[in-house]
Amino acid sequence: MFRVTIRGKFKGLDDVGRAAVTAVGGAAYTEGGSFTHDASVSAFTFRCQVPAGPDDGEDEAALGAMAALDAHGHPYEILHVAVTDMRQIKIRRKGRGA
Repeated sequence: MFRVTIRGKFKGLDDVGRAAVTAVGGAAYTEGGSFTHDASVSAFTFRCQVPAGPDDGEDEAALGAMAALDAHGHPYEILHVAVTDMRQIKIRRKGRGA
């Protein structure tokens, strides 16, 4: 599983687009993606969860997240893309005291 965060800004977003972005707002990573944005709905962070195949890397994950962003149909400019491979995350559990 990959978690992809795309930071960008909307280009020419109308009132209908603003309402649509607000409707799918949230900070959760979902396969369809979710938006957080500034008060004017001009800058955004898009969070998307992309399934990982055995040979998939960060490039495939980024392309999958950009496809999910494109599916929303809003004009945008990408400023930054960050990909986290959740398969590489190690969870360290603290030992229990006596």
